[in-house]
Amino acid sequence: MSRPVLGPAAEQAIAWMVRLRSGRDDARQQAQFQQWLGHDPANALAWEQLQRGLGGHFEVVRRAPGALRDTLLQPEVGRRDVLRALGGFSLLAGSLWFAARSDTGQALTADLHTGTGERRSFTLADGSRLTLNAGSAVDLAFSDSRRLLRLHRGGLVVQVAADPARPFIVRSDQGDIRALGTRFLVEQLVGTTRVVVLEHAVRVSLPSGSGLELGEGQAALLHAQSIEPLAAGQAYRADWVQGHLSVLDEPLASVIEALRPYRPGLIRVSPQVRNLRVQGVFPLDDSERTLAALEETMPIRVERYGAWMTLIEAR
Repeated sequence: MSRPVLGPAAEQAIAWMVRLRSGRDDARQQAQFQQWLGHDPANALAWEQLQRGLGGHFEVVRRAPGALRDTLLQPEVGRRDVLRALGGFSLLAGSLWFAARSDTGQALTADLHTGTGERRSFTLADGSRLTLNAGSAVDLAFSDSRRLLRLHRGGLVVQVAADPARPFIVRSDQGDIRALGTRFLVEQLVGTTRVVVLEHAVRVSLPSGSGLELGEGQAALLHAQSIEPLAAGQAYRADWVQGHLSVLDEPLASVIEALRPYRPGLIRVSPQVRNLRVQGVFPLDDSERTLAALEETMPIRVERYGAWMTLIEAR
């Protein structure tokens, strides 16, 4: 089962909401909005649902300082980031329209899930030990013939209990990871899945049928149409189990992406600093300390607008 996503009309409605509440209300923009609204009945329906479920919270955007409004309206700010930022508001989280279609809503209805800054460990019915990273969600489907975990978002580390009669499979958006008596990490990234074998071996496979066996210490990325082996020595990526973010020469954008599940609201990284290289070990459970360390050691400036927006830009 694929992850439900917002349809084009809903995405466009969110974009229009941000634009119209930004304080730049002019005749040309209004005309364009009315044209979009009347172009397709789906647009009008999406707009009505968005107004009813989310409208009040976009007043925050309208009242924000001018520089912040400008940042929100930049094309680099993804609509999913806007949703993630606004998802922290209680009324927004209660909107049925939003909950039925968003990653946040799906996480709340998953069999096992974690919230912002929350890691949890579970003992499954078969005796396997599962640890979820913050902001993660999985569904369980155990039967007499197999044990299936469907990872919808986030990351997990699982120590698989032996059961020769029932294979243990983790399914992501890109493919399946079948345990061969093992402990391993799976992370659902944007458009890809990362797999790191911590003990023994796994077999990864795509819906197309192509597959690859990975031994202890090996790792790979699962793409829609291919499997990309990674360099050895990726076990440090499971350091989040102990609350550490270990980084070995990675772009700042990737570091902030790993920090997002541990910090409420939106974090926007300026394109000018996204590719700055980072190395070090940072505390996940104290995101302010991590941001301060990055700001002290890199040519960046971290601007905070309350609890719901953090901007990282060139100094």
